[in-house]
Amino acid sequence: MSQTDPIAEMLTRIRNAAHARHAEVELPHSRLREAIARVLAAEGFLHSVSTSGEGHHRKLVLGLRYTEDRQPVIRGLQRVSRPGLRRYAGFSNMPRIRAGLGINVVSTPLGVMTDREARRRKVGGEVLLAVW
Repeated sequence: MSQTDPIAEMLTRIRNAAHARHAEVELPHSRLREAIARVLAAEGFLHSVSTSGEGHHRKLVLGLRYTEDRQPVIRGLQRVSRPGLRRYAGFSNMPRIRAGLGINVVSTPLGVMTDREARRRKVGGEVLLAVW
């Protein structure tokens, strides 16, 4: 089965697993998905990121984080740039999420990073998603 937007499918799996209070979610591996997951883990939205299997059967296993009262740390996930409408931003006009309480994940020539890191390095790129 082909996917037209694998990033949106990844976000939907994370959203559904967090809503069902699962400890982890498994999805097909790709380098872009792994880079996004590593950014989310570094920012504290995910507990862990690991890969399993090899070749075409590689899987990406994401450990979800919850608060002490079992509420998901990820309150919202939104796909910003999509296949039908790509969204690009320079470092000077990078949008802010929830007055700085959330992050944008940006694909830049230097790799996938947060909007804060892109501003610090003075590089723009495609705004992939927003998390808060």
